[in-house]
Amino acid sequence: MVVGVVAGVAVVAVLVVIGLFKMMWRVAEPNEALIISGSKHRTEGLEEGMGFRIVTGRGTLVLPGVQAVRKLSLDLNETELSVDCVTHQGIPLKVRGVVIFKVGDDFVSIANAGRRFLDQQKLMSERVHNVFAGHLRSIVGGLTVEDMIRDREKLTGQTRAACGTEMEKLGLIVDSLQIHEIEDPTGYIKNLAMPHAAAVQRDARIAQAEANRRATEAEQQAAARMSEATRDSEILQAGYQAERDKAAAEARQAGPLADAASRQEVVVQETRVAELEAHRREQQLQADVRKPADAQAYEKRTMAEAERDARISAAQAKAKETELAAAAEATRVKTAAGAEAEATRARGAAAATATKATGEAEAAAAQAKGLALAESTRAKGIAEADAIKARAAALAENQEAVVAQQLAENWPEIVKAGASAFGSVDNMVVLNGADGMADMLAKTLTMGGTGLGLARQLLASMNQNGQTPQDTSSLNGLAEKVPMDEK
Repeated sequence: MVVGVVAGVAVVAVLVVIGLFKMMWRVAEPNEALIISGSKHRTEGLEEGMGFRIVTGRGTLVLPGVQAVRKLSLDLNETELSVDCVTHQGIPLKVRGVVIFKVGDDFVSIANAGRRFLDQQKLMSERVHNVFAGHLRSIVGGLTVEDMIRDREKLTGQTRAACGTEMEKLGLIVDSLQIHEIEDPTGYIKNLAMPHAAAVQRDARIAQAEANRRATEAEQQAAARMSEATRDSEILQAGYQAERDKAAAEARQAGPLADAASRQEVVVQETRVAELEAHRREQQLQADVRKPADAQAYEKRTMAEAERDARISAAQAKAKETELAAAAEATRVKTAAGAEAEATRARGAAAATATKATGEAEAAAAQAKGLALAESTRAKGIAEADAIKARAAALAENQEAVVAQQLAENWPEIVKAGASAFGSVDNMVVLNGADGMADMLAKTLTMGGTGLGLARQLLASMNQNGQTPQDTSSLNGLAEKVPMDEK
């Protein structure tokens, strides 16, 4: 009985101990930190006399009624940023982003966060928003819109660096800061992008047009290849059809062709027979006609050549005979001439001695006479030459005057020669009376004028031929001939 009571008391005592242990034992979850206050404790990394103890990731004993235990969440938190800012250019913008943060894992950060947010953990996001909004406005005020658009990482880095000290004081660390959007209520960014958008749109239209052109070319090439394939197919079909038609035509013409070939062979054989017959006849003619004719012609030609050679031999013999006779006669004449010459030389020598003196006297007289005659002739020639030269100069200067002078000097003879045409006239009948007679006499007297015209024509023709009149004696002859020519 006593044993049972003791056992029951022991069990109760154990249960009480277990219950008290469970009430006093606290275990920190991985995402939380236990802050135990109510007794003086020392924690690594913290100053003495803080008055609380931090426990993370393990269990600890807490004296109920003596110590108080509270939990600080170590979970991630985020806050949306929507900040109205003004850039360095004075352009208002609204920056939208998100900040993801948490309490630091070290005891210092946990202690700082516990002091500030242990009872106000729900206000942690608002406080963080205020911190980042102030620094974001300050940073955006030192940047241009172009810098913010082209280098958002720069904006993010400067913002995190500026907020780092304050977040550390709050016991918080920033896991991520993202700038989602930059709103431009004035349309500056849109206007800034319009040239680029226009260029992109232009390039897009050009690319689209180029693509359309290439597509059109490809379609045309495909259509051309289809047409080419169709053409080739039709050509092949036409070729096959032509071959079929040709084979059919050859089949239809096989019979007529065979008949024609047979007839052709017959004609060929007949032609050969005719050629052999003609050759036979030609050989027969050669034997019957040509050979005898050639023999007769050869006989006549041989006889004619023999007769010609005989005549030539006879002519050569006669010529040789004549040549010998002429040579004999020449020798005889030469001998006689030599004898006669010798006799003549003898007689001449005697006569020459006798006539030498006479000849010398006569030669002297003849020489003197010849010299006188030559001198007279020379003087006369010089005078005539001077006269001719003077007459030629006058003729060159005034041809008509010289001709007129010659005609005047010979005018009586000219008129006499013209009137002699009527000397043999017994009876003359004049149809128009005294006028006709006057006309006849006038024509007779004007024959000299005709002579003057002929003289002028002669001089003109001589000048055209390059001849210079040197003697006017020809004019006298012309004056003498004119009446006769006119008759």
